[in-house]
Amino acid sequence: MKAIIVPQFGGPEALIYTEMDQPQAGPGQVLIKVKACSLNFSDVKIRKGSKETGKIPYVPGIDAAGIVAGWGEGVTDFFIGQRVLAFPVGGSYAEYAVAPANLTFPIPYAVDFLTAAAAPIVSFTAYKLLSDVASIQPGETVLVHAAGGGIGTTAIQLAKMMGAGKVIGTISQEEKREVVRQAGADDVINREAENFAEKTLVSTDGRGVDIILDSMAGDVTEKSLDCLAKFGRLVQFGNAGGRAGMIRSSALHASCRSVRGFSFSTLRKYRPHAVKPIAEKVIPLLEKKRLQMIVGHMFALADAAKGHVLMESRKSTGKIILIPPGSELEKLLQA
Repeated sequence: MKAIIVPQFGGPEALIYTEMDQPQAGPGQVLIKVKACSLNFSDVKIRKGSKETGKIPYVPGIDAAGIVAGWGEGVTDFFIGQRVLAFPVGGSYAEYAVAPANLTFPIPYAVDFLTAAAAPIVSFTAYKLLSDVASIQPGETVLVHAAGGGIGTTAIQLAKMMGAGKVIGTISQEEKREVVRQAGADDVINREAENFAEKTLVSTDGRGVDIILDSMAGDVTEKSLDCLAKFGRLVQFGNAGGRAGMIRSSALHASCRSVRGFSFSTLRKYRPHAVKPIAEKVIPLLEKKRLQMIVGHMFALADAAKGHVLMESRKSTGKIILIPPGSELEKLLQA
């Protein structure tokens, strides 16, 4: 099969499009013919060697959409040709991928493969962040950092569905403003050109926000405390900024504010049973078109390096999707 392999950690040029043996499903696993997969920021960090990784060479990719092509011992709940989205092990930048059966979820025909490929990491993560980690309540205000990306545009929509009174998004580049508005943000702040904490206080009449979703860390985390309301929750789930943020304990106890951490990869690894309840909430939203996955860019699998260059440029909006050869979605690349 055709796949992307990373033989050595490095830049986008480390992504090599090549031929390799098709994987085989082991006990408790499902073999999936990939129709499309998404590019996530963790893919970039792993490729660089800046995140805990396994051995090289490896196939990148942590989510995918496709059809069931087989399964291993002990799997009984699937049929050949069944449409699924999944969190593979051993990579998804390929024509075939293998995923644990308990991290593979059927999708109805109303959910197209492009939507399904864009959804897994960002929609499951955003739902968990808001519903369980931040415990959003009706009428609360939400600030979403990196609002123009996949998780950002998805979290804005979900926050509105969950009853947020106001959603504010921050961006790093002005060209992302419109996509954040389209996702449903009430206010958009360019944190590179403006003091986002001050602007947020103005937007909330000096009160601050109840929930902050922060995937940036560094200065963004530190400044976020300046606009977090009493009893507010700052949820830290990434360090795209490249530096850890420092928080003073004195900024928390008197105001009854809290900082909560979350990693969806940790949840999948240590509590995989907790993923199914999220799927049962998110997939119906996709089926009913209540949740719209915003796909900003599509590349052929062979051009995965171009997708990585775009993501690292910080100029991408929504999700970046890779399409393997033979997928019916290839026609979209010509559009």
